[in-house]
Amino acid sequence: MTCRVTIDWMAHMSATVSADRPQTTTRQRWRFIDSLRGFAVCGILLVNAVDITQVGMARLVEGGAILTDPVREALYLTVQTRFVPIFIFLFGMSLWMVLDGARTRSPRPGLVMVRRLVSLTVIGGLLMFAYPGNVLLEYGIVGLLMLPVVLLAPPRVTLWAGVVLTVAVYALAGGGVASVPGLVLLGAGAAALGLPRALETSGRTVAVVFAVAAVLTGPALLWQQTTQGDPRYSTPGGIAGLVMAVLYATGLALLWRTPARRAIAAAFEPLGRMALSNYVGAAIVMALTPLVVDVGYMTSVAPVVLLSVAVIVAQSLLSRLWLRYFAYGPIEWLWRTATWLRPVAFRRAAASITAG
Repeated sequence: MTCRVTIDWMAHMSATVSADRPQTTTRQRWRFIDSLRGFAVCGILLVNAVDITQVGMARLVEGGAILTDPVREALYLTVQTRFVPIFIFLFGMSLWMVLDGARTRSPRPGLVMVRRLVSLTVIGGLLMFAYPGNVLLEYGIVGLLMLPVVLLAPPRVTLWAGVVLTVAVYALAGGGVASVPGLVLLGAGAAALGLPRALETSGRTVAVVFAVAAVLTGPALLWQQTTQGDPRYSTPGGIAGLVMAVLYATGLALLWRTPARRAIAAAFEPLGRMALSNYVGAAIVMALTPLVVDVGYMTSVAPVVLLSVAVIVAQSLLSRLWLRYFAYGPIEWLWRTATWLRPVAFRRAAASITAG
């Protein structure tokens, strides 16, 4: 039912802009989208930190008993599989936004996007040395494969292709890597049809989707509990994650229309504007952690989770400070330079800040 309401929402939003005609949004920075991206980065780090540090794995390899860890179980119910769909969807939105901007700035926008996605693939490949499970490599490759659709198909075709692929993959496999193409197309199609503006300014439809997701969250969690272990490896766990991803995203959008907006922007917007730098930086910090702390024999993931929270807070503060002086995060700047094959203005005073 969540999928049905979400589809109706997309259709409603497409009716508020001209039918099948993309709306140029790249010249406006959507602050809520940046904040949602930062929110997703926080959730993903809580998951990645456990994977990167391999907390408790040395003890298990040496024959230690499997112990119940309430903190790990809490992550399974609130974080795991919940934030990755948001991040992929936003990657799809960004793909279209940058393409839309490239169409006004370059006679060969497709080539610009190829360079952008190849550059992301290279960044992901380099990060493999610190975090072999990072998603950047697969995002770059899938982005290249989906680029012809985003580049050539009408926005509604892109949107519906994303809907069909996403529903099929979650129904058959509960998400996972196979869900990336559909969610990328879904995000790109939604961005072309005006979703960034709707999330920033619209209330009623967002509230309806939130309410439906809230109603479905209870049954979804109960269904997830019928399987054991990491929800990434079960269909109930993946679908529960998707339902709660919708709940989180729309819930944050509703809070954005309240006085809480200032707190949300303060905490998450800097993280979102420097999402790539923060993702890479946090992965490196976590990869170095086992070199100074013996996490392999820990019986709980709690210390690693606390470290993740500390990293998130530090990155939020440092990102805000950095963006006072610079227009982009350091890796974002390198990425844009590779995309356009020329250095872009780096210092804030000299740069015109645009999305992407």
